[in-house]
Amino acid sequence: MLNPLSLSLQFARFPDASVHRAALPRHRVARWIRHALEAEGEITVRIVDAEEGQALNRSYRGKDYATNVLTFDYTQEPVVTADLVLCAPVVAREAAENGKSLEAHYAHLLVHGTLHAQGWDHETGDEDAEAMEAREVEILAALGYPSPY
Repeated sequence: MLNPLSLSLQFARFPDASVHRAALPRHRVARWIRHALEAEGEITVRIVDAEEGQALNRSYRGKDYATNVLTFDYTQEPVVTADLVLCAPVVAREAAENGKSLEAHYAHLLVHGTLHAQGWDHETGDEDAEAMEAREVEILAALGYPSPY
């Protein structure tokens, strides 16, 4: 049984936002996140342009570029609460470069961000990275997507 989820899905105003809205119907986003949740969740997903993505990455991580997904995790118990911010132009570019559909790449990044919100971390060492990637592959396979790696 999948865990309960309260989802807020937000789209900033930017060129081509309609393409990203089409790839992210609410029911699909909720399904992807629910499959990665290990507890009840309250998650906000915000799709942004490069300017907002870069500003957030600079402010919160000290890195002056837009990245694909930022996870702001607030609590893990008893409810997972987090904001997931995805930068639409970066996601689109990466999907094209890797020969993936926009939908498949968003599914991967939302699963990835949801795992981060629960304490998974791939930057703490090779063993942790391998465990997180294996969990992502398992979740994505259950959702009908091939391995992103």
